[in-house]
Amino acid sequence: MVVDVDRLAGFKTIDLTTIGRRSGASTRLEIWWFRVDDRFIITGTPGPRDWYANVLADPSVLIHVDGLVLSATAYPVEDPVFRRRVFTHPDTGWYTTQVQLEQLVDSSPMIELHFDD
Repeated sequence: MVVDVDRLAGFKTIDLTTIGRRSGASTRLEIWWFRVDDRFIITGTPGPRDWYANVLADPSVLIHVDGLVLSATAYPVEDPVFRRRVFTHPDTGWYTTQVQLEQLVDSSPMIELHFDD
């Protein structure tokens, strides 16, 4: 299936299904995603997040958006320059009202999604 990324980028809220790192069970949660530099990103404020720990243990995820279920692989984003670009993007402004930019860049969970063929 060909994914219309421009259309999908119009949806800010998605459901993310991960595999529990301890339980092995599927866990689905509602979360925001962002398209920055043609890359689909999921992030959050600093602190432990089960979804992030789960994708570090098993990067295979499902994305539920616009009636579709898409298989993807999640990759941690570690490049500080790109992380800063994400948190200064117009769509992510809410985060800087919660936490200072430097703390977001240094310690927020962040993944990039690559859709599987």
